Amino acid sequence: MYSQAEENYLKTIYALEREYGNEVSTNLIANKIKTKASSVTDMLKKLALKKLVIYKKYQGVYLTEPGRLTALRVIRKHRLWECFLVQKLNFKWDEVHDIAEQLEHVKSELLISKLDAFLRFPKLDPHGDPIPDEQGRIIKRQTMSIVEMKIGASGTLVGVKDSSETFLKYLNKKNLGLGDKVKVIDIEPYDNSYHIETKTHRLVITSNVAENLLIKNVKR
Repeated sequence: MYSQAEENYLKTIYALEREYGNEVSTNLIANKIKTKASSVTDMLKKLALKKLVIYKKYQGVYLTEPGRLTALRVIRKHRLWECFLVQKLNFKWDEVHDIAEQLEHVKSELLISKLDAFLRFPKLDPHGDPIPDEQGRIIKRQTMSIVEMKIGASGTLVGVKDSSETFLKYLNKKNLGLGDKVKVIDIEPYDNSYHIETKTHRLVITSNVAENLLIKNVKR
């Protein structure tokens, strides 16, 4: 059994490893969770003693296999609870992250197995993120962000890099959601904004928004 703080650190290191590579610096972790680097160092030493990470002073940290599996189990619980909140309790996709952050630390594996079965074994959460299975296996999808698409290319919106409440509410206002067919109509040279269209409307989004929208089955 690990504490909530330990699980949060492991989940954070896992996310940063995927974004920046295998060795993650103390400062990156501190910036991510908004705490002091000295506090991060103290926690990393504790995690290293439990053989969940390999920590090298002044070099960084990376997860061991037990650490990676623990992080994936926390992520699995988080994403299953998000599915439950949206599918069964009618929460919106921009309302579930903070609640799932609390529920992800439930220790009962039996409860999570039954939750998975109750939801009929979903593969993706409401934000399009893949859900790890009980062994920590996670599906890999071939996607690209809109900024990687050329004018005239089209595909299906299947996920978001940024699942913050602010960003999801922005997408709601723009009437953009998972499953929408999206086509790049034009790219503005001045500010790199993207003119896109769906089946129902056209709109202009910034390059930052385009970077955070994941598209599958792209046709050029």
